[in-house]
Amino acid sequence: MRTAVVFALLSGLVVSPAMAADAAQCQKVRMADLGWTDIALTNTTAEVILDALGYDASQTLLGLGVAYSALKENDMDVFLGNWRPVQDEEYKSYFDEGSVEVLGVNLEGAKYTLAVPQYVADQGVKSFDDLAAHADKFGGKIYGIEAGSNKPLLDMVAANRHGLGDWQIIESSEAAMLTQVSNSMADKDWVVFLGWEPHPMNLDYKISYLSGGDVEFGPNFGGATVRTIARKGFSAECPNAAKLFANLAFDLTYENHGMRMILGEGKSADEAAREMIKRNPDKLAKWLDGVSTLDGQPGLAAVKSALGL
Repeated sequence: MRTAVVFALLSGLVVSPAMAADAAQCQKVRMADLGWTDIALTNTTAEVILDALGYDASQTLLGLGVAYSALKENDMDVFLGNWRPVQDEEYKSYFDEGSVEVLGVNLEGAKYTLAVPQYVADQGVKSFDDLAAHADKFGGKIYGIEAGSNKPLLDMVAANRHGLGDWQIIESSEAAMLTQVSNSMADKDWVVFLGWEPHPMNLDYKISYLSGGDVEFGPNFGGATVRTIARKGFSAECPNAAKLFANLAFDLTYENHGMRMILGEGKSADEAAREMIKRNPDKLAKWLDGVSTLDGQPGLAAVKSALGL
């Protein structure tokens, strides 16, 4: 009887699948979402791949400050929207104290600053310092996005920089801001708003980014690098999932066109992510380099099979 039991155990060891790449508690991967279309695309790309690898990925809509707090409190695992340098000062303490960790850079060459329609720039508004002289045409308003994401503008007004101390920052959402921009441009009205790339606004509208906002957003029109960050200890506890996030890098063309599918073509983030993955097999191979399924099988083959590629 003892011999039979030993043989059965040894046989089980021989035929069992490969060792799990991540522990069972890593199966659920919680990602913070801000309601921005770029993060919807990148988050959902990660979600589609993770699910195909056997994980259970989810997204939760949070404000920017809440997203950082949620990482610190272990209520979220990953955030793909650490825009630098615009977030550097306000959220510096999270990095200094080690309550979040950097997994990798997911985008380079981004920009993030105020923009106006090209016809407004053609009338001489090319810098932050040109705005105050045309307060009546702009209605003394700057259109921003979600509360928590407009602090550089709020600080600018509070400090009366560029003579904008009596202006109003309209906080709403990306979608509401873009509706205002679209309606204003249709009527050739003057509007100044928070613009950025990647975003299909750069494909769909003739816009001009304003110079002179180095204090608010940094040089080179708020030239930015976007990083993926995680809660403290995530990479040590879940190295396979962390490896995927470290590999997951995009580019401006990829994101502009993927976001256009969502905003301009009415596709869901899931549909857009799947379509962009299919169009970019080379990227998929790089993303899955060194990444396995949750149960330790080759990752690329599993994802291609799950997605019908």
